[in-house]
Amino acid sequence: MDKLFESFGFIRKSATVLASSSNKERQDALKSIADALIFRKDEIQAQNSLDIEDAKKAGIPDSILHRLLFSDDKLKAVTAGLCELAALKDPIGIAREKRELDPGFILEKRTFPIGVIGMIFEARPDALVQIAGLALRSGNGVILKGGKEARLTNRKLIEVIKDATRDFSFGSSWIMGIESHEDVDVLLKAEGYVDLLIPRGSNAFVRHVMDNTRIPVIGHADGICSTYVDKDADLDMAVPVCVDAKINYPAACNATETFLIHKDIAQQFLPRLNKALTEKGVKIHADSIALPLMPGSVPASETDFHTEFLSLECAVKVVSSIEEAASHIQGHGSHHTDAIITENKKASDYFIANVDSADVFVNCSTRFADGFRFGLGAEVGISTSKLHARGPVGLDGLMTTRWILTGNGETVAEYSGKDGKPFHHRELI
Repeated sequence: MDKLFESFGFIRKSATVLASSSNKERQDALKSIADALIFRKDEIQAQNSLDIEDAKKAGIPDSILHRLLFSDDKLKAVTAGLCELAALKDPIGIAREKRELDPGFILEKRTFPIGVIGMIFEARPDALVQIAGLALRSGNGVILKGGKEARLTNRKLIEVIKDATRDFSFGSSWIMGIESHEDVDVLLKAEGYVDLLIPRGSNAFVRHVMDNTRIPVIGHADGICSTYVDKDADLDMAVPVCVDAKINYPAACNATETFLIHKDIAQQFLPRLNKALTEKGVKIHADSIALPLMPGSVPASETDFHTEFLSLECAVKVVSSIEEAASHIQGHGSHHTDAIITENKKASDYFIANVDSADVFVNCSTRFADGFRFGLGAEVGISTSKLHARGPVGLDGLMTTRWILTGNGETVAEYSGKDGKPFHHRELI
């Protein structure tokens, strides 16, 4: 434990240097990482092949195997993401508020890195690169614990990233990988070394982290996302949107798991949805009203509407009103991402106001809930927390703020008492 705490101490020191590094240096470091990943692709993919081979022997589900694969396409995506991050505005030192209390007496709220972030995430090597890139761009040190199925790939990726930043002012100690459950237990006790924990995984795991640490925690557990097709939906639009929301990447946390269909369009729409989904190999769990309209579907249980399938499966329920749809989402969803398909502005406004999720979409696929697609460069995850960061957590979510007050010898005594000088408070931003 002491040795691990010592390593965490090195990360904190390196993170302090990283936080004060220039924008250009962090940009250059990101480009160096992208180049190194491409140059050492064969090394990385050789380790990835070993991880996949071991995962197959262990009978790992296809949904996890899909996440585990570090293919050429994923390499291309993460290197493009690093370059996009480098091109984004420097997140450090931005004035979010600025006011003049008196002439020449200026108060500002500016952004600064949080410090050291501990990330515990699933078996997705591409996520490791995204998280590392966001940490570097935002000036934060990072401790990474990926899924055990990606152990060899993650180890190689961290080696490549460290080598790529070794010659910069902040060196290579700003990033560290841990692998064992014992290491995670130490991480949860690292108050004073680690400033924020972001766990990604099951509800039970996220709850375990929250219950066993005094370090602030943000993140999400399940991704039980719903798409509601309203009675005033454009059905020609609704079919491809629903199909994309389910089959584009079924293992993702932003894939739709439940489709809610208004009763007035059920007869017309459900056979079309059934055909489109079953042609893509989707198994449908339908409620008693939808079942006869969706040949080949199976009866849905109440549990199905609380399930994150993460595969080519979904649940379908017919609802009598938009109010019932919103109520169902509140009672069964995970406050991650939910969508409405409608041409009725009043309906979309109602849905936005009454569905308390981090992301609420109108007339588009839930799969758009992603930091890269939002133009954030990438994300460390989706937060369903209502404090600090919500939705895709990109650069802004990895920043904190400080109040900076710059004066000219002002004292509180000047502004106190019956005859004290009044503030004039002029907003500058």
